[in-house]
Amino acid sequence: MAFHEVRFPDNISRGARGGPERRTQIVELASGDEERNASWANSRRRYDVAYGIRRADDLAAVVAFFEARNGRLHGFRFKDWGDFKSCLPSQTPLPTDQAIGTGDGATTAFQLAKRYASGAQSWTRAIAKPVTGTVRIALAGVEQLSGWSVDTATGVVTFSAAPGAGVAITAGFEFDVPVRFDTDVLDVTLDLERLGSITSIPLLELRR
Repeated sequence: MAFHEVRFPDNISRGARGGPERRTQIVELASGDEERNASWANSRRRYDVAYGIRRADDLAAVVAFFEARNGRLHGFRFKDWGDFKSCLPSQTPLPTDQAIGTGDGATTAFQLAKRYASGAQSWTRAIAKPVTGTVRIALAGVEQLSGWSVDTATGVVTFSAAPGAGVAITAGFEFDVPVRFDTDVLDVTLDLERLGSITSIPLLELRR
């Protein structure tokens, strides 16, 4: 298997449904109380892109994309229109959006990440598929236009010189979700006008 650095068609993904999934075990005791345990430390996203197909040409594009990925075999990029920036969807990414590390004078590589916070709780998501040309980096709040590079296949930012000890490293970016098809069968229905439809096309996020 391999990962294909190609994005699922944006005009179809815009109409998709889906979002994050968690796995929680819940045991109800005889008293009516509950014991809850998180089976997964991190969420996993699921989508159904069948809802984005509006024309016969869209259907043809999905079938071609499916065949080129060999069904479930190869992964690819997917734009989650509800969550694809280091900031709010209505805003423009800034180099101070997300903290990705603190300099120690020796470390040169830092993983892009996005923090989701509500109240006193938060969860940090590693970002592995930033969009080329969108990443911005700042050291101690000052944007750095050079002296670093980013691997858009892994989301790792590498500095040519290690940031000094205690220096806050932040980033702004757009990103895709690494996914694969969660089916090896596309069940296409043809109507009398020879326009096609598919009841479900599930995608599943790939986790490292």
